[in-house]
Amino acid sequence: MRLVWQLLAVAAVALVGSNAVNAVDGSPWLTLTIGLATAVLATFTYVWVVRRTEHRPPVEVSRRAAPGALTRGLLIGFAMCAAVIANIWFLGDYHVHGRGSVTGTLALLGFMAAAAVTEELIFRGILFRIIEEKIGTWFAMVLTGVLFGASHLLNKDATVWGAACIAVEAGFMLAAAYVATRNLWVGIGVHFAWNFALGGIFGLEVSGNGTSKGLVDATTSGGTLVSGGTFGPEASVYTLLGGVIITAAFMWLAGRRGHILPMRRRDAQVPANATLAK
Repeated sequence: MRLVWQLLAVAAVALVGSNAVNAVDGSPWLTLTIGLATAVLATFTYVWVVRRTEHRPPVEVSRRAAPGALTRGLLIGFAMCAAVIANIWFLGDYHVHGRGSVTGTLALLGFMAAAAVTEELIFRGILFRIIEEKIGTWFAMVLTGVLFGASHLLNKDATVWGAACIAVEAGFMLAAAYVATRNLWVGIGVHFAWNFALGGIFGLEVSGNGTSKGLVDATTSGGTLVSGGTFGPEASVYTLLGGVIITAAFMWLAGRRGHILPMRRRDAQVPANATLAK
């Protein structure tokens, strides 16, 4: 029941925040404010509900670990996005047509902050973490990764290929980030930096959600496997390859730290200081 209560609590915050953003559509400052408020409220709600249902301090969102872990995640996410765009540009398939919208970028900052925090809390903090205790790290990664990818099929310009890519390059990678560090801040940083850089800086589609209004007015051309097509660069083989490489690196680190749980090891517990130490 702890999984149910935790999901209900955090999902309720995410739903209210999403509806509030939709209600103020066209107001970048309100979107920024509501988005940031949703991210903060979702985190506090997660802390509260975990304490109530598991009777432990939620060290996976420790404030002491947050600054360093979040910074590392932001650097990884931005570097990955920049590398993908650089490869698409090198092939002549990324085109900048002019300046974009500063206010639109601010709105995206709030929207992406809310999305990154709530999705990481739900998919990695609740679903992956609890399922991992029952069926082990590898099976939990596959199951929650597929669920994460499938959730993107609801987006405006969704494609099956794009959702499959998201399952691997985001679902698997972000779960691996949690396994390696046993905190959620690295994954939140990676998730936010990728989304914001893609839409807010490079001005491209994010997960088939519709046209992004970033700092530049940009488009892509060429084949879907290179540019990602209408879904955006997340459906590019460059992003898929980058996600696989980073996932492998995180899992290698997790193995060295002894963080990988075997299947059906029901009594396995992650050390209480794992978040603070790593």
